[in-house]
Amino acid sequence: MWIQVRTIDGKETRTVEDLSRLTRIESLRMKIQDIFNVSPQQQRLFYRGKQMEDGQTLFDYNVGLNDIVQLLIRSQSDAPDSPAAVAKDLSGAACSSASASASDPRPEDVQPPTSSKSALVDPGIGSYKINELVDCRDVSIGAWFEACIENVTRAPKGQITPPKGKVGRPPKRTNGKLEADYPENGVVEIRPVHVRPRARTLLRWDQLEVGMRVMVNYNMETPDERGFWFDAEILSLNQASRTNKELRVNILLGGPEDVIADCKVQFLDEIYQVEKPGVRPLSAADGQFKRKSGPECKHCKADPDAECRFCSCCVCGGKQDAHMQLLCDECNMAFHIYCLNPPLSTIPEDEDWYCPTCKNDTSEVVKAGEKLKASKKKAKMPSATTESQRDWGKGMACVGRTKECTIVPSNHYGPIPGVPVGTTWKFRVQVSEAGVHRPHVGGIHGRSNDGSYSLVLAGGFEDEVDRGDEFTYTGSGGRDLSGNKRIGEHSFDQTLTHMNRALALNCDAPLNDKDGAESRNWRAGKPVRVVRSSKGRRISKYAPEEGNRYDGIYKVVKYWPEIGKCGYLVWRYLLRRDDMEPAPWTPEGLERIQKLGLAVQYPPGYLAAMANKTKKEACARPGRGGRGKHYPGRGRPRRQRKTKEKDEDEDEEEEEFLDAAMEEEEPESTEEPAAGGEGGLCKVHTDFLPCVCVCVCQNFLRKMEQIFMCVCCQELAFQPVTTACSHNVCKTCLQRSFRAKVYTCPACRHDLGRDYAMTQNRTLQLLLDQFFPGYSKGR
Repeated sequence: MWIQVRTIDGKETRTVEDLSRLTRIESLRMKIQDIFNVSPQQQRLFYRGKQMEDGQTLFDYNVGLNDIVQLLIRSQSDAPDSPAAVAKDLSGAACSSASASASDPRPEDVQPPTSSKSALVDPGIGSYKINELVDCRDVSIGAWFEACIENVTRAPKGQITPPKGKVGRPPKRTNGKLEADYPENGVVEIRPVHVRPRARTLLRWDQLEVGMRVMVNYNMETPDERGFWFDAEILSLNQASRTNKELRVNILLGGPEDVIADCKVQFLDEIYQVEKPGVRPLSAADGQFKRKSGPECKHCKADPDAECRFCSCCVCGGKQDAHMQLLCDECNMAFHIYCLNPPLSTIPEDEDWYCPTCKNDTSEVVKAGEKLKASKKKAKMPSATTESQRDWGKGMACVGRTKECTIVPSNHYGPIPGVPVGTTWKFRVQVSEAGVHRPHVGGIHGRSNDGSYSLVLAGGFEDEVDRGDEFTYTGSGGRDLSGNKRIGEHSFDQTLTHMNRALALNCDAPLNDKDGAESRNWRAGKPVRVVRSSKGRRISKYAPEEGNRYDGIYKVVKYWPEIGKCGYLVWRYLLRRDDMEPAPWTPEGLERIQKLGLAVQYPPGYLAAMANKTKKEACARPGRGGRGKHYPGRGRPRRQRKTKEKDEDEDEEEEEFLDAAMEEEEPESTEEPAAGGEGGLCKVHTDFLPCVCVCVCQNFLRKMEQIFMCVCCQELAFQPVTTACSHNVCKTCLQRSFRAKVYTCPACRHDLGRDYAMTQNRTLQLLLDQFFPGYSKGR
């Protein structure tokens, strides 16, 4: 296993090989020291936002094959992070801040007594008095709210234009405190043009006239419910009877063109006269003069006697002791301090408070310099409960998949789209990533109640016979693999269960777990993908010389039990090839492999890691005439020269493979959208069509998969809908987006409209089914 270590500035990236999943971080630091010449004390390692600490392993951080670990080099004066010191500093800062806030109250928190607010005070400028009850307009929505004037001051000199959203240039400004509707806003500065005396006069129906300017209650989102108060111009008065009346108005939002035309007023007995400046000012001594507005709670309609867990304590629902309620800063739910578990005696002095559900457990938070907390999943693994300290090994079977085949489901029968016969991978884990044979180690992939989907022919039994187009295969089981063993001697009989039963179900014959069975029509059986491994080269000339090769589709002809060379009962299967593509060992197959440019596929970074390893081994060898453990005597210069030349040739060959792989993985150029729709196949890509001419099947399908990938589910689009902006989205994904009230294109945010017709692009769906047969199964 190998990983990439990159400096935090991104200027230098090196490969660190010879690792395993259980390599400890301190061992990784020593390898980094050899490569970057940085001492372990100066190294800060980060992976996916987490700082890697000593005592943990790569498996604890889920570091995968060829993943990138960032290296931050400390300066000589910096010391390693100390959680205790950080906590001490933070706690000290918090204490000092709290003491400062407690000792120095803000001026806004000091309120004058209530008796002083009832008297009107003339500020000497303007027509409004201090403590006068007025109405103020919220310029953002155009509605009027009750307010009380706190102070009147002159506008600052040099202010030529009013702030954005304000109209006119008055010579003074008013400081008003919003009541009821916006109590959290406190004292705000408002221009006099947006202030007028408090509305106090209710108009009867017979006092209303067409063209009159009045104040009405209207809800712009749901017109049938109570909302905010707006200025309105009466359009029509219709009275069919004494109780059947209709009033239609134009809602005036403040600007000359900010008008909502032809709105029906619901509350005809709550129409106020618009007061003009100069009327008798009102104060708190004259009354509150409060208007009805929309209820603060839609569940209880602001009924003070009804219990409500939405606007009051969410535990008991009671509205008593409002001063003893805490509001969670995360979920905005209220709690009585005595309803909490455990209950609180007083209101906390902290500015932020979180309920027990929203509060993060500080013991679960991993701070800088602390070790990871074991997850529940990893805590239940056998590796976490065993006392064995044995390393898993540094082989590719232990690194895990870096990606997963999603074109077809795991229970897919038949060939994998985009994987032609003759495709070869270096390691079994790559075969699993391609979806040809999913298990990393197991030889048969299947389900005992469904059938077998693929198998690997690796020559595990010497009495197996391989004739190329036909071979015998031995079932699994009969070996003692306890203790996480991979191989073992036969110690008991095999049974027709689990994977053996799954492979028998592929035979076109009734299942017989005693004597076996032979298919009536072997071509009618279920297909099995067959992968030949280079390990079977010792017993079969049809096995590849390197890696694992996909050899096509086979069918089970018959299966039977017999006593093998091991002396125990084994189950044999006879499989015969049934594939239209030529076999890779035939002249036609070799020609097709050469035509498609198929070569052994290596994992990303493998060639670079092997090149570094070869160079290190070359540097470790003694020079000409030197003494070393491989060359105990003096001399042998001729053999040493040949070995050196051979190594150089291998290095050049590996570098060529590396360059070819890098060129193949270069990002494609940007596509230019063209006209979409049913007939236009949604897009024309200038860099897509030349792949067909080159006949590079894998690159062609890989490019096709990238282009027609749904931006929502990151899978190949199923039942694609081509939008007006020429993007392809799964129909179900777009429907889910519309259910979330998002009516824009998921790719470019182009407005599609609420009533957008989701028409499936059947032409594109037909082409995708032809290029990727079976991909829609299970979608």
